[in-house]
Amino acid sequence: MRSIQVEKVAVVLAMLLIHTALWAKDDPNTKWDTFLRPQYFGNQKIIESNDVIEITAPYRAEDPAMVPIKISSKIERESKKSIQQLILLIDENPEPFVGEFKFFQQGGRADLAMRVRINAYSHVRVIARLNNGELHMNKVFVKASGGCSAPISADLAAAMKRLGKMKFRVDKDSSAQLPLRTQLLISHPNITGMQMDQVTRLVKPAHFMNHMDISFNGEKILSAKTDIAVSEDPNFRFYFVPGGPGMLKAEIRDNTGANYSATVDVMP
Repeated sequence: MRSIQVEKVAVVLAMLLIHTALWAKDDPNTKWDTFLRPQYFGNQKIIESNDVIEITAPYRAEDPAMVPIKISSKIERESKKSIQQLILLIDENPEPFVGEFKFFQQGGRADLAMRVRINAYSHVRVIARLNNGELHMNKVFVKASGGCSAPISADLAAAMKRLGKMKFRVDKDSSAQLPLRTQLLISHPNITGMQMDQVTRLVKPAHFMNHMDISFNGEKILSAKTDIAVSEDPNFRFYFVPGGPGMLKAEIRDNTGANYSATVDVMP
């Protein structure tokens, strides 16, 4: 009799474990609540809304290795509350950390646009840290698969010859006192370490951009730490207030220790 009861208890426990596993698999917030939030923010309070920051992305990605995302701030830099840092995470990526972006005083708006790799159906989250210490989060769900292991471009040799070349696109006819929309385009394969070379059929070692500094007349505008989820040939769209003519400079570094830089004269 006792053995039958033990067997019944074992069956019930097994069913509970199966139910829990299925629930965890189906709940898109499980990884965030269980692992990512404690890992990156501990027990800090995070306010979830789109009142301070908002992220947009296609619901179904056409290319999982180049998913466009746009981050828009809802508060002005001159206000008492301002965004000092953005942290971008993709829950289901092998490495969820996409980047940490720090904005400085000369930055115009804490807005950012870029392309990322998404490896599985996942929430993409942006967490804004304000100058008063508050954390605000917004998220979007994207259906994509295989972005981190997508094949390397066929002509990798040509891509390596362009390695580190950069180009600025700066809006013209803009006031020196208003946020100036700017785009930085970078030639870099951003190899994740999970991709196969289409010629040799071997997995290529990781080779990706991991640091960026942008300055104007020697004053920092934007600083970033990035990881493998940034797409190949990264491009970043951001804003800054020039205040007058000067030199815009970008400096990047990759995980091999290589450094690259580029400049452009800005005449608002």
